Amino acid sequence: MGLDARTFASCNNIPQYRKRNISMNAYSLSCEISSENGDSLPVLCSPDYYTEPLLNDLGKREVIDPGYSSRVPDFTVGRLGYGYVKFLGNTDVRWLDLDQIVKFGRHEIVVYEDESSKPEVGQGLNKAAEVTLFLQGRYLSLKLKEGDSDDFVKKMKERTERQGARFVSFDPVSGEWKFLVVHFSRFGLSDDEEDDIMMDDATPVQNSLEMNGGEVSDVDEETQMDLSGPELSHSLPAHLGLDPIKMKEMRMVMFQEEEEIDDFSGTPSRQQWSLGKEYIRPPLQNTAQRMSQRSSSPLARKTPVGLLEYHPGNSDSDSPGMILMAQQNKGMPLKKLKSDGFKLDLKHETPVTGSHSHNIVDAGLFMGRAFRVGWGPNGILVHSGAPVGSNSRGVISSVINVEKVAIDKVVRDENDKVRKELVDFSFDAPLNLHKELNHETEEVEVGSYKLKLQKVVSNSLMLSEICRSYIDIIEAQLDVPGVSSSTRLVLMHQVMVWELIKVLFSERENGGQLRSEGDDNEEEMMQDIKDGPPEFDLEALPLIRRAEFSCWLKESVCHRVQEDVSSLDESNYLKHIFLLLTGRQLDSSVELAASRGDVRLACLLSQAGGSTVSRSDIAHQLDLWRVNGLDFKFIEKDRIRLYELLAGHIHSSLNDVTIDWKRFLGLLMWYQLPPETSLAIVFQTYQHLLDDGKAPLPVPIYVDEGPIDEPIDWSGNERNDLSYYLMLLHASGESKFGSLKTMFNALSSTYDPLDYHMIWHQREVLAAVGVISSNDLQILDMGLVSQLLCQGKCHWAIYVVLHMPRCDDYPYLQATLIREILFQYCESWSSEESQRKFIEALGVPSEWLHEAMAVYYNYYGELSKALEHFLECANWQKAHSIFVTSVAHTLFLSANHSDVWTLATSMESHKSEIENWDLGAGMYIVFYLIRSSLQEENNTMSDLNSLESKNAACKEFLVCLKESLAVWGARLPTEASIFKDGRGDMRLASI
Repeated sequence: MGLDARTFASCNNIPQYRKRNISMNAYSLSCEISSENGDSLPVLCSPDYYTEPLLNDLGKREVIDPGYSSRVPDFTVGRLGYGYVKFLGNTDVRWLDLDQIVKFGRHEIVVYEDESSKPEVGQGLNKAAEVTLFLQGRYLSLKLKEGDSDDFVKKMKERTERQGARFVSFDPVSGEWKFLVVHFSRFGLSDDEEDDIMMDDATPVQNSLEMNGGEVSDVDEETQMDLSGPELSHSLPAHLGLDPIKMKEMRMVMFQEEEEIDDFSGTPSRQQWSLGKEYIRPPLQNTAQRMSQRSSSPLARKTPVGLLEYHPGNSDSDSPGMILMAQQNKGMPLKKLKSDGFKLDLKHETPVTGSHSHNIVDAGLFMGRAFRVGWGPNGILVHSGAPVGSNSRGVISSVINVEKVAIDKVVRDENDKVRKELVDFSFDAPLNLHKELNHETEEVEVGSYKLKLQKVVSNSLMLSEICRSYIDIIEAQLDVPGVSSSTRLVLMHQVMVWELIKVLFSERENGGQLRSEGDDNEEEMMQDIKDGPPEFDLEALPLIRRAEFSCWLKESVCHRVQEDVSSLDESNYLKHIFLLLTGRQLDSSVELAASRGDVRLACLLSQAGGSTVSRSDIAHQLDLWRVNGLDFKFIEKDRIRLYELLAGHIHSSLNDVTIDWKRFLGLLMWYQLPPETSLAIVFQTYQHLLDDGKAPLPVPIYVDEGPIDEPIDWSGNERNDLSYYLMLLHASGESKFGSLKTMFNALSSTYDPLDYHMIWHQREVLAAVGVISSNDLQILDMGLVSQLLCQGKCHWAIYVVLHMPRCDDYPYLQATLIREILFQYCESWSSEESQRKFIEALGVPSEWLHEAMAVYYNYYGELSKALEHFLECANWQKAHSIFVTSVAHTLFLSANHSDVWTLATSMESHKSEIENWDLGAGMYIVFYLIRSSLQEENNTMSDLNSLESKNAACKEFLVCLKESLAVWGARLPTEASIFKDGRGDMRLASI
């Protein structure tokens, strides 16, 4: 498979695709919310339409703030690729069927198409709005001069005002047309207006194409008008100073076979798809003459100039290999470039000398349709353009980069060397632990074979022990010398993730009662749990889980608190205390206040986060000071900050202080919310603050605690930390979690987008205990499979494939992947006996292994071994062909008649499945039977007893021999020439 799923990943990072995916599920979500709250939310079922805010967010806001849907600010409805409309001010969107009300067409928008259902102006969606339309097709490819562009914008403004709307802007390059309306009917461009605009504005481009080196083109006027549109005026030949019309004619002659396929196969070409109904095949001159040439003497495609020079790149550096191509000088000078669409660095030095020019051409144009970006074995990427991960600009498209995409960073140390210990701890040890867990097997039929799909099963009682085992493996990896700082950061984060999984989703056996009242201090509760017997009341389980999460959060932020404290001046003890409180280090903060003689503050700190009564008292005192006009300038600013925090006003205490998202979550749970608040409410409260922009983003660990060794391309709210998703998963309380694909993206836990080695195990464990359920995370499975194949661990890759959930839409997915792995990596797994035995123990059919080895040996010319494996996998036709054309004659001439007899008779029982059996291996069996009957008078192998019958059998054999040579003679090698002319033993001269 390589890593096909690698290219697949990226659509979720595009806002338009996110909107599209969310809108497909928004209708069902709105129905659920409507049934629960009694309110009717708007309905939108069209998959390419979307709203802002999204319908699921609208439902959540309606739950928090009843009546919100009746006053949605700047409500927006859009259609991907067509445009969007923003209704200004507050809009009542209740009971709206958006599919029937708002309709986007080509260059137009219609709101309330049915006039009878249109409300009064200012009611519903018949109100003031800002409309943005995207002009498609011909408009998007316009490249006008500065003066023409101004004229075009002026025409668009006139057409806008003619319809009663107010023109805002128009971008001729992107085709974005924006205007304001007071109320709605139908707005946009009619077909006549489109044609009028295109006829006016395409003229300058058309005229420029009529000349080619001072000569008028011989194409008629109608053809020019059709071909001088955006399709040709902005093609690569035009930018190279060539006539695009003539180039297209040449293309149709040189690539005639491909054109015939496009014309008669019934499938539109790529160009037809892009232009849709407007596509008109251009009439060419002398069509009948070319068609006659095509049928009588077809023209052969000219062979492109070979690659001139290859620079393999320095193995000690990171520079990739490059292939530089140039075209032979055909007497055509390089014209001056008049367009900005294809820029060429004329100062770039090339190794081309002699009869070659300095004309650097585009790789796609040079090699034709044969060149494309492609993947080679073990992550080799061949492409034209900038190397992966570089920021270089202006790369010449004729330079082809051959580079290896690093999918093995996880096993490399700080010196970029692969370490065996890292390989063992990253792949072998976790997978061996996974293999030791309880499994259930599902046997599925794949044709005539059976495959055993596996699934890990466990329960929440065993989860704590499982997490501890994975943590031990990661801690052992941390002890490996030479691990880079970025890798250590990720490994420590993985430890905390396993700890969080244990805290949020593990269960305990019920053994008795536990004191559940009066425990305001969570740390004291945890100490009682550790010191006392393992007995608790079920009603106390939420408090126990909250206390464990509090301890986890303290441990997660402890190092951040220490780093901030170490940078402080010792005299500023109040700020020191505040930083200690952000990490819930109450003991240290009380001791520090008491040591400075601030006894009253120490008493207040000892009650921090406890009873809500003490918080309200402090808050009331602060209010009294403000009401009475006391000047806070006489109280230290940091002391007021502490009072605000102790009163539960975390935003006031963080007025000019920036902290990470985990410490903010801790302040929210420890000081603002009541101590008995469940974790689900804590997480939901943080989510609401995050949506309102009042909480720091839960960024991944490598962004939150950077900088690290690896460069990061971070541009805002693109991805979140895996710990944050685990908290949301716990708060949802459902196995179907809507953010699983984002949650199990590699970038949620590591800076390496191709590293899935640990996040795969976390998904497996959560699914085993029933926390999640998903059948569409194949990118996660394929990511780990690619990493394992890169390390040559084919047996573990097949093990992972067998654990992929079965999908009814792709019932043979696992079988296809396993067979591809066996074929592509045959040399790797077949050379290690341990891997082969492991694969066989997994229940993979042995015939698949033999088939892969047969193809492997056949490719490398070891035909005797290939024949052996083709027989083992029951591929009788292929085995028979190799036997007759490559093996039999060698054994026969070497007098290994017993081997010939054994191989031929092993296929005899399946001769009905073999083509030309009687003229192939059957001939050898007949020969040995005849020879045996002639050598022994009392032969039990044959009934040919009379001389006449033996003579007739020999004649019949010789006739069949001639027919056999007619069938197989052309396929026999040179050393088998004795069989081609019928001489030797096969002539039966001895008979």
